[in-house]
Amino acid sequence: MRTRTIDSAKLLRRSSATVDLGGYDVLLYPMTHRQCLNAALIMMIDSIFRQAISVGLLGCVCVLGTLSAGTAWAAKPNVVMVLTDDQAPWAFAEAVRSGQFSDVPIPSTPNMDRLAAEGAVFRNFFCTTPVCSPARATLMTGRYASELGIKDFIPQPGHKLYDPDSPVYLDPDNTVTFAEVLQQQGYKTGLVGKWHLGDWTANGDSGKHPTQHGFDSFMGLTGGGTTPGNPELELNGKVQQFQGLTTDILTDHAIDFVEQNADRPFFLCLSTRAPHGRWLPVAPEDWQPYEEMDPTIPQYPDLDTDWVRKKMKEYLASTSGVDRNLGRLLKTLDAQELTSNTIVIFTSDHGFNMGHHGIYHKGNGIWATKQKPPGKFHQGTRVISDKYRPNLYDHSLRVPAIVRWPGVVKPSAVIEATASHLDWFPTLCAIAGDGSSAKDLPGRDLSPLLKGEPQDDWDQAQYFEYDMINYAVASLRGYRTPEYKLIRDRHNEGRDEFYDLTTDPDETVNLIRNPGSQAVIKRLDAKLRAMEKKLEGPR
Repeated sequence: MRTRTIDSAKLLRRSSATVDLGGYDVLLYPMTHRQCLNAALIMMIDSIFRQAISVGLLGCVCVLGTLSAGTAWAAKPNVVMVLTDDQAPWAFAEAVRSGQFSDVPIPSTPNMDRLAAEGAVFRNFFCTTPVCSPARATLMTGRYASELGIKDFIPQPGHKLYDPDSPVYLDPDNTVTFAEVLQQQGYKTGLVGKWHLGDWTANGDSGKHPTQHGFDSFMGLTGGGTTPGNPELELNGKVQQFQGLTTDILTDHAIDFVEQNADRPFFLCLSTRAPHGRWLPVAPEDWQPYEEMDPTIPQYPDLDTDWVRKKMKEYLASTSGVDRNLGRLLKTLDAQELTSNTIVIFTSDHGFNMGHHGIYHKGNGIWATKQKPPGKFHQGTRVISDKYRPNLYDHSLRVPAIVRWPGVVKPSAVIEATASHLDWFPTLCAIAGDGSSAKDLPGRDLSPLLKGEPQDDWDQAQYFEYDMINYAVASLRGYRTPEYKLIRDRHNEGRDEFYDLTTDPDETVNLIRNPGSQAVIKRLDAKLRAMEKKLEGPR
């Protein structure tokens, strides 16, 4: 397996954007009130030391060392990533109001909307594998999950599919996460919530713990799931039961992390379990917008509409609980005077269907029709399971993605260019000042797009993969351009798909056998096979 090392980059760097204040280089970067006071105190102490000849040299060395560290800290923006679970791109009011989605209700997400109004929204942001563990592995490492041996979601101890003799996990000895890069660059790093990249509790294997992947601290789920209320979570290395709503509890600890690290550069990943099912219970204020709602739902033959309407309300109420807690976190940044020097990223591990295509769930879709399965064939593909419909639909792959970067990203910016979870690693490395750590990775630094710089040569094509091994078996590979999408199932015959996204953006008409589509299919198939061959090569 391919390994990469992190260069030991210097943490103290001089910026070209400085002014001279009494012999000090002061960075022209937004600083908090507390940071300004610290800098002033440092300069005052140094002035006193300069007058003390007998200890002058020692004093200057100590104080200038402190000033250098403080100056470097002021130059580094904090980064907060809110990573939700199973959140569809349409579970975000601004996206629905924009007209991008018309077959779902407008959810109550005022804080996501605030973030979008103060930052940039990506309209075409995708995961590369539409289930939890592989999607998160790609997001954290900037590599395709197939390179890492993570094919499907990782069952945790107690799950009926858990196999203690064949553990699957993100190997800390053969991978590098962006948390490690930020840690090397002087950031205090914390993960609160869901990891789902390997279990460390069954055999006491601390090597699989998030703290072995670049996080200084961890509080949250030891596996992939927990209850929406009164959850069992790990805190300070011990698993214990908490009282209250899970999203509220996780956000409490995320807020604690921010408050405890307000005087230094930090990276926080708040990885919520919601809106992954079970969706109820939720707080009364989160249920209120949907209590009397008759929700708009997708149209599909024989869809179990009563069930879908009920679950749509529960799902969106869970999403509103995430939004309410996002608001709490944003208010904390405001109260700590950190907003101007903090980048906030909001996204989800993968998308979600709620009646779309006759299914609900994600890449391992579950039939939502009254008759299960709806027949021997589904949209021109052979049905292989009475319960599951493995897929690479856009609704499973597309995720919400919002970035607020004060002073860099223009408010209410909309980015149409195609991007994916592969791109977070090089973007965060560039932000931290260590772009070299992303060398040879497939992702791209999103900073030019975020800054509004023209990117005429930006490659809009995306490659997707999903080897479903839990509950059903499929080996899906997909290649997407803004105009077309080709999907091959390398395991099952009769399950290939081709969609003309220009005329059929909802992917309802499978043209895989259409004579007029064969030339385009042949061209995309060559691209698809080239990507497969590339990923099967030496690592």
